[in-house]
Amino acid sequence: MVWNEGVPALDEPLKKTLGPATAKVLAEHLGLHTVGDLLHHYPRRYAERGELTPLAGLGDQLDEHVTVVAQVAEARVLTFNGGRGKRLEVTITDGSGRLQLVFFGKGVHKPHKDLQPGSRAMFAGKVSVFNRKLQLAHPAYEPLGGDAGDADAVDAFAGRLIPIYPACKQLESWKIAKAVDAVLPSAQDADDPLPPALRDGRGLVPLPEALLRIHRPHTKADIDAARQRLKWDEAFVLQVALARRRFAETQLPAVPRRPAPGGLLDAFDARLPFTLTEGQQTVSKEIFDDLATDHPMHRLLQGEVGSGKTMVALRAMLAVVDSGGQAAMLAPTEVLAQQHHRSITEMMGELAEGGMLGGAEQGTKVVLLTGSMGVPARRRALLDLVTGEAGIVIGTHALIEDKVQFHDLGLVVVDEQHRFGVEQRDALRGKGKQPPHLLVMTATPIPRTVAMTVFGDLETSVLDQLPAGRSPIATHVVPAKDKPHFLSRAWERVREEVGNGHQAYVVCPRIGDDADEAAAAKARKSAEDEAEKRPPLAVLDTAEQLAKGPLAGLAVEVLHGRMDPADKDDVMRRFAAGEVQVLVATTVIEVGVNVPNSTVMVIMDADRFGVSQLHQLRGRVGRGSAPGLCLLVTEMPEAAPARARLGAVAATLDGFELSRIDLEQRREGDVLGQAQSGVRSSLRMLAVIEDEEVIAQAREEAVRVVAADPGLAGLPALRTALDALLDAEREQYLEKG
Repeated sequence: MVWNEGVPALDEPLKKTLGPATAKVLAEHLGLHTVGDLLHHYPRRYAERGELTPLAGLGDQLDEHVTVVAQVAEARVLTFNGGRGKRLEVTITDGSGRLQLVFFGKGVHKPHKDLQPGSRAMFAGKVSVFNRKLQLAHPAYEPLGGDAGDADAVDAFAGRLIPIYPACKQLESWKIAKAVDAVLPSAQDADDPLPPALRDGRGLVPLPEALLRIHRPHTKADIDAARQRLKWDEAFVLQVALARRRFAETQLPAVPRRPAPGGLLDAFDARLPFTLTEGQQTVSKEIFDDLATDHPMHRLLQGEVGSGKTMVALRAMLAVVDSGGQAAMLAPTEVLAQQHHRSITEMMGELAEGGMLGGAEQGTKVVLLTGSMGVPARRRALLDLVTGEAGIVIGTHALIEDKVQFHDLGLVVVDEQHRFGVEQRDALRGKGKQPPHLLVMTATPIPRTVAMTVFGDLETSVLDQLPAGRSPIATHVVPAKDKPHFLSRAWERVREEVGNGHQAYVVCPRIGDDADEAAAAKARKSAEDEAEKRPPLAVLDTAEQLAKGPLAGLAVEVLHGRMDPADKDDVMRRFAAGEVQVLVATTVIEVGVNVPNSTVMVIMDADRFGVSQLHQLRGRVGRGSAPGLCLLVTEMPEAAPARARLGAVAATLDGFELSRIDLEQRREGDVLGQAQSGVRSSLRMLAVIEDEEVIAQAREEAVRVVAADPGLAGLPALRTALDALLDAEREQYLEKG
């Protein structure tokens, strides 16, 4: 193919090629700024010239902007207001269904001329309902007929697949297609980031050819070949970035941290009343091996709810203290930080009282540091850290403040990784004399492909074995609207558990004071059906109703994020001591809260929570020897998608299976929070769940390429692609992750 001179460069702004008006719409509504951006704006599907786009499914896309390809069945002009007004009604069909188009006023003449019965066109507009029938009012359209004298139409459409682009109200798909036509010659200048040996070995087409095939395919085989190639680009370039990050970590210096024989770790292990699970022993060995090296550990520890991650992390911290260093655990909330501090000091006993009367000889101090602490306690904690008196500190964002200094920070443990931004983690890591070792923990199981893309610069350890003595958790869906007696029975079950000496959680989506009315209004606005139009149930209201009604006579208290920290800690202490029988709470108890005597959880409006979040909440019960029970209360009808989601949670306790379901429903960037999914925005063709094999193969190839040429000196096109991927925000993510 011969290309004209004057072809726009890939980094040229679109306004130079397409004009300022079109370029402005593409930038503001689709995030496309350069010729290269537009070339990588791929069609989402294709319509075939001889095969009409189905209309039958449009009922599911009410109020959405759609593009359809169909044939005109009939067209008629109607008059109203005594003949002063005109309305054109056009009925289109594709064999699967019929759709009415309506044009009013002065805009009737041209479509009446263009849209004759038997003609075919692309139509774009918002789906609405009038007189109980679906319609498009004033749709934009593009005739697809093209007679023999219409060379452009014949060239564009005869015998070809028609690309349907992700579009917007301001710019229809076919106008985007015309914009792509204007820049498509530039595809020939696209630098191919894949090494030739890799491309040839995998049977992948060159990048310029892939761009031509994806935008203007002649056959479905063209589309398949182009998609496979473009998926490889995205997977490989990202995996090279992560492989280089891992390689760079091996070049950084760190102090090896080995536990001293007969020291703190041995003393702690000797006092354990149980044996570590095989999984805990395996993961601990992986961590201790990393800590013993002279470059920083970068490890992700993901584990099932209740699998004993805190025990593994504590033993790693004790090993570092043994070696003369300090360890810091960063928790996302004060409730969780206080819970960790309480459980760790209880597990350690006198070993957590180093330098104190009655403390063990090998012991160390374990201090808590949160934003709400009083000045004297805070001053003592800061002094213990800077002098090295405290070997372990557990805290919230307060640990990151400039005033906080360490004597010798050797290990940073980040709990619930997805709740922290890059800068917060990096600020704590920067407090070490040399880069400290890093252990990242999450109780949200992560599918292997997400771990390879989002956490690809971390080595991964998995804890999927529950400690001995943990009881199974039975989960049931309670359809409160269809079967109100089921809800009555749920409260009876709570009373029975409390009567047997156990405790209960009741979880609600919101607090119930004025400050979260806006959230309630938003929930009503995004209604799934009539049941969603009422505000989400609130902690304060529910607690009052339960205390006066079905749970009257029981000790019912509330816990939520806007309570005074001292009050929160007081409620949690009394709940842990068994003084509070029923705790009505928000998701503040989602992670880390460990009260083994709690055996039943009732989650109100369970359909308003995500799959992984429900799994996390459920993990708060069944932590002792008594069986756990989780009741998912919903007013959703049986046919609603939300009910299927709840059914999936009730059907399995396998967090990894549930995380996969969650990911399929919510898309990849949602799962771990935006702070960790910056890389997701670079993935246009790659689907993290479906393309597991491509991601795994790309990771292997990336490791091989980086090992042979860490600086990529011999692969300039790959370096260019990396520069494009690693804009300022993503560069920070990879450098600081």
